[in-house]
Amino acid sequence: MDHITYEERYAAHPADVKNYDTDRLREQFLIEKNFETDKIVLTYTMNDRFIAGGAVPVSKSLSLDPIDPLKASHFCDRREVGMINIGGEGIVEVDGKEIVLLPMEGIYIGKNTKSIILKSKSGSNPAKFYINSAPAHQAYPIKKIELKDRITLDLGNSNDANERQIFQYIVAASVQTCQLQMGITKLKPGSIWNTMPPHTHNRRMEVYLYIDLPKNHAISHFMGEATQTRHIWMTNEQAVISPPWSIHCASGTSSYTFVWGMAGENLDFTDMDAIKAIELK
Repeated sequence: MDHITYEERYAAHPADVKNYDTDRLREQFLIEKNFETDKIVLTYTMNDRFIAGGAVPVSKSLSLDPIDPLKASHFCDRREVGMINIGGEGIVEVDGKEIVLLPMEGIYIGKNTKSIILKSKSGSNPAKFYINSAPAHQAYPIKKIELKDRITLDLGNSNDANERQIFQYIVAASVQTCQLQMGITKLKPGSIWNTMPPHTHNRRMEVYLYIDLPKNHAISHFMGEATQTRHIWMTNEQAVISPPWSIHCASGTSSYTFVWGMAGENLDFTDMDAIKAIELK
């Protein structure tokens, strides 16, 4: 199974995190590489046992096989999976049935699925599947999310430099899941702040994948407790793990997009504990 690489991350206590230096913060929470040609690259975090990563099939198909920590015969024996294709046209073969995913389309795959094979329509413009997965207690139907199926929210304003659109792909209002949620937030030109003012949601953790960031630009992702904030500088197509106790917001040197994925005990998207910007330290 040399087409899959993975690493494991342990959960961290907030009292410990406030003592981390830059290198330790990045080692614990930053996922630097998510996409590699003809490979599936995964990170398994003990925060809600969430898995995040990517697959780029160029010269061959890639099978989403179980990694050793799952101790399972199939990846979805006890898990559900969400994917959003941020690359060229791709194909997800689920238990022998091929489902085409155009750029920025998504798919939900439920528990007990036996086979997931990822393909690109063209090797010169390969698909780039961003993968999120969480433990599942029940099997729910596979569902493809086309662009027209997304729930769209307009938030923020240009005066606060946080004007953005939220596209909900996998949320309780439209897709049945055990705990997984996924979507995309796209900042309007001239806006640089996401999720500002920030919030926490102790009922679920989150992973952000930053995309569409121009060359030579960067993101400063903010995390930590509201009174013990820390930041991690990131570049395009890097991801960051946000524990349930941590704030999450970011500012970029340019506008950008990010893919968010969540898992935990509450599927209410609006379940957030808001924090005023003036309360941050």
